[in-house]
Amino acid sequence: MTSERTDAAEIGAALLRLRRTTGLPVAFGGLIEAGGRQVRIQQLSGTSTASLRALVVSLGNGLGGKALARSHPCAVTDYRSSRQISHEYDEPVQVEGLRSVLAVPIVVRRRVRGVLYGALRAAQPLGDRTLGAAVAAARDVEQALVVRDEARALLASAEPRTGDEGARAAAWEQVREAHGALRALAPRIGDPVLRAELLAACGLLAGAPGAAATKTPAASAPVTLAPREVDVLTCVASGVTNAVAGERLGLRPETVKAYLRSAMRKLGAATRLEAVVEARRAGLLP
Repeated sequence: MTSERTDAAEIGAALLRLRRTTGLPVAFGGLIEAGGRQVRIQQLSGTSTASLRALVVSLGNGLGGKALARSHPCAVTDYRSSRQISHEYDEPVQVEGLRSVLAVPIVVRRRVRGVLYGALRAAQPLGDRTLGAAVAAARDVEQALVVRDEARALLASAEPRTGDEGARAAAWEQVREAHGALRALAPRIGDPVLRAELLAACGLLAGAPGAAATKTPAASAPVTLAPREVDVLTCVASGVTNAVAGERLGLRPETVKAYLRSAMRKLGAATRLEAVVEARRAGLLP
């Protein structure tokens, strides 16, 4: 999965949380495209038509464009008659039957990265509780993007990007993504024999020769982590939040935090990223 698709998936997970916590029947959103002047709606949740799919929202236009331009949440009680916004996107909004709509920008290090929308098909006020939950969903995306940006920066500084070495680095990143996908899939397999074989394959990926550059000779007894601790660290390594890790693994966020704290203690790590680094050095992650 490319970084763009991973970021888009983060939007999708946030939309599900937004609907669950607010009760809003419809949510959608997307990330800023190259140039930073427009957002393409990439993810839809609860929609009944395709009118909003791939819609391009320009900075300043409509409700979402206004939220992007101001870097501040915006809401209207009746989209079609509101005088607070411009109306370039009335047709797709009306085709979907949306009336009350909110838009929350995703802002990372003072730079707008995207927008989340929530909507009703009735013209009624959206209260502070609903808006607060939408803002919280956007903050989750922001946290995930910050962690992922830091992880990409670390990889860029640690791994060569030219010639054959650059190609090997890119290939190894694909191995890591495959490892993460397989670890997330394993708990859903009911057949214990097949599940064990899949986890054994994950172990082979973690110990593949390409990981040698990230490992150092062990000076003490090898660290042993529980399978769920490895699962959680695998999610952390991909840059997702505890909430998204819980959704991937079928765990509550509190349980994810407990596994993460336990893994950090065993690895002697003070931060999430340090735990990932130490796990890779110990051959527990690719």
